[in-house]
Amino acid sequence: MRSALYVPGDRPEKLAGALTRGADALIADLEDAVAPGAKPTARRTVAAWLTTLPQDAPEIWIRINPGEAGHEDLRALEPVLPTVAGICVAKTETPADLATIDKLLGPAKAALCPVLESAAAVLGAQEIARAPRVVRLQLGEADLCADIGVDPGADERELLWPRSQIVLASAAAGIDPPLGPVSTDFRDLDRLAESTHALRRLGFQGRACIHPAQLPVVNEVFTPSPDELARARALVARFEAAGSGVVQDESGRMVDEAVIRRARRTLAQGKVTR
Repeated sequence: MRSALYVPGDRPEKLAGALTRGADALIADLEDAVAPGAKPTARRTVAAWLTTLPQDAPEIWIRINPGEAGHEDLRALEPVLPTVAGICVAKTETPADLATIDKLLGPAKAALCPVLESAAAVLGAQEIARAPRVVRLQLGEADLCADIGVDPGADERELLWPRSQIVLASAAAGIDPPLGPVSTDFRDLDRLAESTHALRRLGFQGRACIHPAQLPVVNEVFTPSPDELARARALVARFEAAGSGVVQDESGRMVDEAVIRRARRTLAQGKVTR
């Protein structure tokens, strides 16, 4: 998943239009994008939309509200849950939050993506990553910054530790790399590209978006280039042909199993995105 586009759950026209915007996944949002009084309408709107999806629709996720409101979301959507890939659980704090969601989902095969938005959640990322159904984590940085009193600068280095923490927690738990946080400035696409490249270097392999204009930038950053794919193929072929633990690349540098794991990951990304 290179890109995931958040779409307000109470806006049927935006839900319909989002299907052709180029996102690898859509996240129908029942939480922050929906006013408190519009929550019941959003549940009905998303439920109806899910019954009209074309066969070639992107992967569909739903962000539910925290606590009891999220439980109400799932009860309202129960008939259509088999059509969704997963649930983004807003403001996850502990694995216990997810255990309740797991029970409510019952036989539905929906996966979980906890959204970590507090200091407690980030510090508990390793346990949350190992909870039932969890396939990836996501960092909610606006709420996190408010919780810990951080005011990020232009290079966002103040967020380096929490970002690295969830990358490490994901790898330790054996789940997919986390989904990068949203950028609320959808007009400055150059800055978006710069920050997305920084996320990729940290170990993220995709990013959430709040506006369709962000999707081409994010997709490009997380799509291996032809040169990257060619080099990865050459490395894997050289390694497999040698039949030994260490070989040299075309420049004479030593290549071991760790380098080959990265090359194979690049090739896997290429198969998904091209």
